[in-house]
Order: sequence, then C-alpha cells, then structure tokens
Amino acid sequence: MRWVEEISREEWEKIDSVIGKYKGRHGALIPVLKEVQDICGYLPKKVQHRIADGLHLPSSQVFGVISFYAFFTTIPRGKYIIRVCMGTACYVRGSKEILDTLQRELQVEVGGITRDRKFTLEAVRCVGACGLAPVMVVGQDTYGMMTPGRVVQILGDYK
Repeated sequence: MRWVEEISREEWEKIDSVIGKYKGRHGALIPVLKEVQDICGYLPKKVQHRIADGLHLPSSQVFGVISFYAFFTTIPRGKYIIRVCMGTACYVRGSKEILDTLQRELQVEVGGITRDRKFTLEAVRCVGACGLAPVMVVGQDTYGMMTPGRVVQILGDYK
C-alpha cells in the first residue's frame, strides 16, 4: 500500500519547532532527524528538504545520513513493527504459519503497513532467539514459541 505524503499543519509546526531548537548547533542533524521521525513516523522527501533548508545543509547530506542509519526510514511505518523470524530454527518450527496468520489477521503483505497505520509487517532472517523458535517481535517485545492462536491473542493486546 502506498501512502500519500501528507503532513498536517500541526506536524509542520512541530517540525519547524524542532529545527529551530537545534538551528546553528554542531551535530544537530541526527537529533533533528530522530525527533522529526517521531513526529511523522517516517522522513518523506519534502520533510528532508525542510530539514536541510532549516539547518543550512545540502539535501544530499540529509539523505546520506538517513540512508546510512537503519533506524531512519523514508517510507511510512506503523506504530508497531512486527518482525517474524524466518531463520532456519524458526522456519522449521512453523514461522511461515505465523507469518501467514499475521498477513490474514492484519490484511497486509510483508513490508506493508495496515490501513490504520498501526502495524508494519516484516519477515527477518534472524532475531537471535533460536531457543524460543518460532519467534515474533512486536516493537521491543519478543514472543517465543509462537502458535497461530497466540498470534491472534497477542495482536489483541496491541489493538
């Protein structure tokens, strides 16, 4: 699903406030990007240009930092990012069923965002918890020994 890059007037005001707070300070770009991403949920092109203009930096520098660090994103993300481990241990213990259940329950494909912008679904190679396979991570919370039934129950806690 593709989202229109709509930034509300209130969000623009908050963005400008963040830029103003850091304007002229050395090393301000990363803190500005983090705070602005917290406001918008991601960093679309027009927001990147606003930050570049406000901090008197080239847009290429802003984009370079965003593309270098994995915690910045240029695509909309849900409030909660759900990651399903597809590593060998998880896969042989049923992570494909977990992923299928999530896709069905959330009505979203891998890499997509739900219509309410609450969830982003990702399939990842490994989360480093093989002993708990299959594993699902929602935001900062790790859930092991998952079953399709537990997926539905856990989703209810976040809705």
